[in-house]
Amino acid sequence: MRVRFAPSPTGYLHVGGARTALFNWLLARQAGGQFILRIEDTDVARSTEESMEAILVGMRWLGLTWDEGPDVGGPHAPYVQSERGALYREHAERLIASGHAYPCFCTKEELDALREQAAARNEIFRYPGTYRDFDPAEARRRREAGEPHVIRFKTPGEGVTVVEDLVHGTVTFQNAGLDDFVLLKNDGGPTYNFACVVDDALMEITHVLRGDDHLSNTPKQMMIYEALGYALPRFGHIPMILGQDRSRLSKRHGATSVMAYDEDGYLAHGLRNYLARLGWAHGDDEVFSMEDLIAKFSVEGINDTAAVFDPTKLKWLNGVWMRQTPADEMVDWCRQRWAERGWLGARHTADWQVGVVKLLQERTQTLLELVEASAFCFETPELVTLPESATKFLTAAAAPALESLRERLAALEEWTPEAIEAVFRGLAAEREVKLAAIIQPARVALTGSHVSPGMFETAYLIGRELVVTRLEAAIARIASPV
Repeated sequence: MRVRFAPSPTGYLHVGGARTALFNWLLARQAGGQFILRIEDTDVARSTEESMEAILVGMRWLGLTWDEGPDVGGPHAPYVQSERGALYREHAERLIASGHAYPCFCTKEELDALREQAAARNEIFRYPGTYRDFDPAEARRRREAGEPHVIRFKTPGEGVTVVEDLVHGTVTFQNAGLDDFVLLKNDGGPTYNFACVVDDALMEITHVLRGDDHLSNTPKQMMIYEALGYALPRFGHIPMILGQDRSRLSKRHGATSVMAYDEDGYLAHGLRNYLARLGWAHGDDEVFSMEDLIAKFSVEGINDTAAVFDPTKLKWLNGVWMRQTPADEMVDWCRQRWAERGWLGARHTADWQVGVVKLLQERTQTLLELVEASAFCFETPELVTLPESATKFLTAAAAPALESLRERLAALEEWTPEAIEAVFRGLAAEREVKLAAIIQPARVALTGSHVSPGMFETAYLIGRELVVTRLEAAIARIASPV
């Protein structure tokens, strides 16, 4: 099995493209086949090196490595269409020689006039075959003289083309609906349908999974395959992704760059898992590791109806992966954001940073949420800006307990979560109060909120010096409320 992902480098790797790449990658990996990356830059005006690099970066981040491609090479190089022009011209000449294609010398002005006439008749414009039966010798003379022209494919004009689609089943197209479409443009560049066929055939692609917006291109491509004498691949067309309002997915629905999700603190595990479930199912399972996906993925599991992009579900699923991912695999992302905020200092060792991630990963759904929630580990909370928590828990009745807590923690010989817990429990027992009566005022004093991770681990990470300082500030606030 040989499959490919063939993006156009006209922008970033978006959600729909990433899902297509993932489905192809899984198909190849499950079968022990080859996954090929090909860059289709026939849109010369919009294609850029920056976009190509952005696509490669996005795929690497998702873990979708390729066996052949523009940066790794392979037996069918080059893997960038703009470098394969000679192959397209050679195949176009083969089709002309076999009578399946012909030069068309219609000018833009002539075609525009025909379009206007069709529009005036309320008809869809179809090229009328002006040069379909033109004298081959005269056509050759005009080409050799340098007259501008395109190369058109000679469609049957009758009968049907049947696509046995891996997702949609049997789909029948009437050939009468196709005009003689262009293979090579007048600048010598290939059209999408032509380049796609030549490349897939020469790269020995056996299965083509792509968006169902390409389904209407398939009969044209099948005709080219047959005219060139190449074996057809198996085609499968994946339904599009819709926004929650059932309209085509756009930026307002969350269809941003794959790497924008990285910037927002989503894990590659989480986004990859969610993309796999967009239009594919394996029973009622929701959470899949990469190994699970490779083992369980099948084309038969792809739905033949559109999938709906749900940001809430993506976030939930990312939260699942936040809890399952080792903290040391997430700390680099957090470290960069802590540094950008100017929070990191000498006491914030690598092990300490991992400890912060461990403390908060169970309570957050993205790394960005984790970074924002970790602010109290670095900066002293402004208690005056938290009147609700402060008024409720930082009371005159709590002051003696906080003072005792401050003294005992300041004198604690061993600064460990276990030793800190013993101080809290001992103080609660002495004062004959519930543990919460000690923990809640301390939590507000240390974190600025009455909700936080475990108090003992939190105090340990904040560190003795800051714990004592923050308790003193809380006691002072009680004495002199704002």
